[in-house]
Amino acid sequence: MSDVMKVAAAAIIAAVLAVVVRRQAPETALLLAICAGTLILLYCSQTLQGIVEFMEHLAELGGLSPAVLTPVIRVTGIAVVTRLSAEFCKDAGESALSAAVETAGSALALAAALPLMSAVLDLLTNLL
Repeated sequence: MSDVMKVAAAAIIAAVLAVVVRRQAPETALLLAICAGTLILLYCSQTLQGIVEFMEHLAELGGLSPAVLTPVIRVTGIAVVTRLSAEFCKDAGESALSAAVETAGSALALAAALPLMSAVLDLLTNLL
């Protein structure tokens, strides 16, 4: 079975279990969803590592410094964690907390992208 089918099956099973458990213990249903999400991400970690290595290889071939690639990887990681955290907060009925997580994620992503913006500014300065 392909990886996407395994992930989809695990997610559907966890979602059905969470719906069944939510009637009796909403807190347990939320913990079940968080655990399932964490296990799915851990399952995909090898694939994600391969993608990062490939991006680093492309950057080497293109002559890009790690200062350009690292912020892109960090911002992507921040986006994934922010999205998942915000969705879990919404599932728990904490929409204000979800909004705070999204705002913090945006600020942290901008901060992580500053070296990239600086490199682009340096490149533009050198071209002029």
